[in-house]
Amino acid sequence: MAEVPPRPRRRPARADVLAIGAYALLGVLVCLNYWGDVQHRVSSHLPTDHSWFEWLFAHGAHSVRHLENPLFTVQQNAPDGVNMMANTSLLGVTLPLAPLTLLLGPQVVYALYLGAALSATAATSYWMLSRHLVRSRAGAFVGGAFLGFAPGVVHHANGQPNFVSNFLLPLIVVRVLRLGEPGRWRRNGIVLGLLVAYQIFINEEMLLLTALACLVVVVAYAVQRPHAVRAQVGTFLAAMGVGGGLALLLTAYPIWFQFNGPQSYRGLQGGVFHSWGEDLMAFVTFARDTVAGDEAVERTIGLTEQNSWFGWPLVLVALVALVLLWRRSLPARIVAVLVVVFSVAAIGPKVRFGGVETGVNGPWAYVPDDLPLVEMMMPTRLTLVVAGAVGVLLALAWDALAGTGRPLVPRQRTASGPSPAAGARRRWLRGLGYAAILAAVLPLIPRPLPAERIDPPPHFITAGGWRPYVPAGRTLVPVPIPSNVHGLHTLRWSALTGHEFPIPGGYFIGPNERGEGVFGAPNRPTTRLIYATMDANEVPAVTEEHRRQAVEDLRYWRASVVVLGTGPREAVLRELMTALLGPPQHIDDVYLWDVRDRV
Repeated sequence: MAEVPPRPRRRPARADVLAIGAYALLGVLVCLNYWGDVQHRVSSHLPTDHSWFEWLFAHGAHSVRHLENPLFTVQQNAPDGVNMMANTSLLGVTLPLAPLTLLLGPQVVYALYLGAALSATAATSYWMLSRHLVRSRAGAFVGGAFLGFAPGVVHHANGQPNFVSNFLLPLIVVRVLRLGEPGRWRRNGIVLGLLVAYQIFINEEMLLLTALACLVVVVAYAVQRPHAVRAQVGTFLAAMGVGGGLALLLTAYPIWFQFNGPQSYRGLQGGVFHSWGEDLMAFVTFARDTVAGDEAVERTIGLTEQNSWFGWPLVLVALVALVLLWRRSLPARIVAVLVVVFSVAAIGPKVRFGGVETGVNGPWAYVPDDLPLVEMMMPTRLTLVVAGAVGVLLALAWDALAGTGRPLVPRQRTASGPSPAAGARRRWLRGLGYAAILAAVLPLIPRPLPAERIDPPPHFITAGGWRPYVPAGRTLVPVPIPSNVHGLHTLRWSALTGHEFPIPGGYFIGPNERGEGVFGAPNRPTTRLIYATMDANEVPAVTEEHRRQAVEDLRYWRASVVVLGTGPREAVLRELMTALLGPPQHIDDVYLWDVRDRV
């Protein structure tokens, strides 16, 4: 349902190859710091998320290898388990890549996939722009690069590959806009249904944002082209029905499992995400992971997701382009609507400016915390739609400057033909326009993501020394027990051994006693004692009640062995566990408490 300029029949392939090659190089650049020591490096900014997604790749491989239900696992948070559909499980990626994970390990596959997902998103965006919106290959390249490597997208690449796995979204948008084509409603509906169903297993939140953006696009188009819409609405609705019905048929059970299966939940406790609104100054600020970015700025605006950190040059260029294209380009007017709607919607419950919360209510002050579909959304992430709209605008502006779309500068003619002076002026303005776009986007080229070293699991774990101690149906209890705050290195014990033994605790979202979603397992008395000891770096007075509770907790976890390796607070943790369970065995490079005879 969009006006697409006519395309030449033949398109040279060289430009496409060069574009995809450039995107691949950018993907390698972003992940460069991981490859220096890929087995022992994680994101410096989100190391726990990085380890969680390594664990997810191992989960996909474990599910395929053992033919287990990938929607649920008891290899983490034993014995209760984790509802994988109710978490960011990335099943649409981890399951197909399971053979590669089994061959190379989750660390290598994580780094490979992260760069590939960024590049693939840029490539499908380039295809969408060059085949369906603009004729200029250079314009499509610039727009595709921004859509794949926008500052907000690269920010999420710090440990959250689900938010950079957007390669299906341009294909979904194209298919939605083609639903009104006469005579092809079944085919278009089926293709859309398949794409939507697959995207559900990659990132439901980005699918929701895309659906909201498509809704705004269709409404904006209908307002401006009512006659065209009346001619297409029947076909559009029929194709939409086919697509929606097919997607529902393919995903009905997984979605039911997500909301009604074991360890499902309803919303997050306290609606914690709703307070994450976008700071108005963020739009004109350079993101941390761009060549023009500076970490120090986070101390002024605040530590938040940098979804809209475009930098002031791009904001200025975008505003000028919208003004110049407004009367000439329907797609530009639709882009303007997207920018305004989603920029305003991204403001949280209170308007923030320069890191200071004002007393002015934002739109989310009027959104109930438990509203279905949006109950777990962060307002700031709505600006990812704005980033997509800006990428399209860059392609439109470049196309107009190149003269292949609606020109930004109208041609002036004399009675005898084009005016030489006007032609010279046009060439000068065209060069100025190209320079302005490049000056706006070049500072946003991503830098390699920062990475830090993390200690490998103990040899006792990786070499299988644990096997005689952990029979089927029992768990290995690592110390500290992993959570969203503690035990990052012990969570990796499970990931890097292919989930061969279940562990209690973990990094996930599960239900509390009221059915609300909370991060991690509800802390039992022994886990609280371990975390308090780590935080204080001092062993408290251990009582008989502590010892009794430790045995009760180990029985609940179905523990067979407690293992302490090298890591933070190793000395005080060994002293604490000795006070609780008695002297350990020192086997290989770990301290071990065999508790099978106690539980």
